[in-house]
Amino acid sequence: MFTILIMIHVLICVALIIVVLMQSAKGEGLAGAFGGGGGISGAVFGGRGAASFLSKATTVLAVVFMVSCLGLSLMSAGRGAAVASTTESTVTQEAQQDMATQQQQAAQQQQATQQQQQGDAANPENIFDNSQSTTPPDSQ
Repeated sequence: MFTILIMIHVLICVALIIVVLMQSAKGEGLAGAFGGGGGISGAVFGGRGAASFLSKATTVLAVVFMVSCLGLSLMSAGRGAAVASTTESTVTQEAQQDMATQQQQAAQQQQATQQQQQGDAANPENIFDNSQSTTPPDSQ
């Protein structure tokens, strides 16, 4: 249903564009291009008839265009909320998984650091084990 209304809306847009372009301006516009001045446009619609018919068609198409815009916007507002609440994007899910993984790694590193500090505090001899070299100090 929504797709059909969008297709109708596009057809209204195209018709409105054509009607506006066919209206004669000071330079005869697109209506003059088809008939070369007053040729076909004057013969088909007549002098004043063309202006009144095209202006009425423009008014009707503009009103129908506005109504279709309003209807589509109301339909898409309800449609977007339903889609957004039921599905999450893959990018969002991957980002959440990456953040959870990073938080777990940070917690593991912090826990390992705390265990190492507790082990060093319980056994103060370990502090000197890392700094001792294999050569004895010079004693003179």
